[in-house]
Amino acid sequence: MNLLPNIVFCLLLIISIGFFTMNVRKLIRNIRLGRSEDTSDNRAKRWKNMFRIALGQGKMTVRPIAGILHILVYLGFIIINIEVIEIILDGIFGTHRLFAFLGGFYDILIGSFEILAFLVITSVTIFWIRRNILKISRFQKKELKNWAKKDGNIILYIEIILMFLFLTMNAADFRLQQLGVEPYIQAGSFPVSKWISQLMYNFPASTLIIIERICWWLHIIGILFFLNYLYYSKHLHIVLAFPNTFFASTRPQGALKVNEAVLKEVKLMLDPNVDPFATTEGNSNPPEKFGASDVFDLTWVQLLNAYTCTECGRCTDECPANLTGKKLSPRNIMMKTRDRLEEVSKNIDFNKGTFKEDNKQLLNDYITPEELWACTSCNACVEACPISINPLSIIMDMRQYLVMEQSAAPKELNNMMSNIENNGAPWAYSRSDRMNWAQE
Repeated sequence: MNLLPNIVFCLLLIISIGFFTMNVRKLIRNIRLGRSEDTSDNRAKRWKNMFRIALGQGKMTVRPIAGILHILVYLGFIIINIEVIEIILDGIFGTHRLFAFLGGFYDILIGSFEILAFLVITSVTIFWIRRNILKISRFQKKELKNWAKKDGNIILYIEIILMFLFLTMNAADFRLQQLGVEPYIQAGSFPVSKWISQLMYNFPASTLIIIERICWWLHIIGILFFLNYLYYSKHLHIVLAFPNTFFASTRPQGALKVNEAVLKEVKLMLDPNVDPFATTEGNSNPPEKFGASDVFDLTWVQLLNAYTCTECGRCTDECPANLTGKKLSPRNIMMKTRDRLEEVSKNIDFNKGTFKEDNKQLLNDYITPEELWACTSCNACVEACPISINPLSIIMDMRQYLVMEQSAAPKELNNMMSNIENNGAPWAYSRSDRMNWAQE
């Protein structure tokens, strides 16, 4: 018995899983760079959100065509991966169709896999047409250029190739079963690949074995490549959508997060027992920073959001600021946050686990104040996101930094705050004139 293929396969499997594990550890490290956030509340609601939104694709069908197609690809991805378990075990032990002992149930499984593979090819083809021929507007925004655009298409090509390899492998296997070649035992149902096998009708058994083996190897190598490509792709959401929907805020959307540093300051101001002339000299803890100017100031949930972003553009498509020509794009906010986080990650790797100041930050170097102040805080982006990402929370934290740390609010906002301070209202009228409107 030739054990070389089994050894090669096991080495390939170990290397792939090892590289994937390394990237997962780096991902977790990067997310933990964010500030702490308590997500222990409403556990039942969190589980419900994860099952409804991530597993059940509950928000995808708001746009029925894209939603249904995505569900088909999603189901195909999950269910066909059951077949990958068999391929891996066959590769390790040198067997062929290890689960064939399941009999009729195995026939149903393989038949279902084939139908799903065909539906995935159809859906992915439509996705490609929507992106590249119909040019749906949300895929033509300026942030989806260069790598972002290529990445979206690369994933589509990978999925189509993997499904074609699967069906071609089965087609060759089906012909070999018909010819009674060992070890290709009679097992499986092939509602799709039996038609492909007609193209191989006159092929000799030796050629069919070569086709089947080549497709088998390319299929599993493609899957392992896809697994390790995820970290570098927007399709990382395949993995992260589940924790992201679980840890997403359970507050009503209109309820903005309370800044604990601001709350602490207000409580001190209202506490009659606090010495108003006290100073911070001798205090080893520096004053807390208000808001966020870099990824270190964001919470780990916000950084998880950035890595989970699918770049689908539904948030930008619903953003009233973007629709009226403003510079703001909620999708771009998430993409730039992830880009900055990746830059920080490379810095840490290069400096052997320590971040070395690079004189850059998320604010200004990646996201401009113009983008931040264009936001109307309407929550349309949060509502539109199919996996509970919250670009608004990052925008509000960065605006808070501009106002409270840099006194860099727009003129209109500064006027409003001055009026509130002096007149008790946002308008430039004194309190004594407030009821003048009623005199007539």
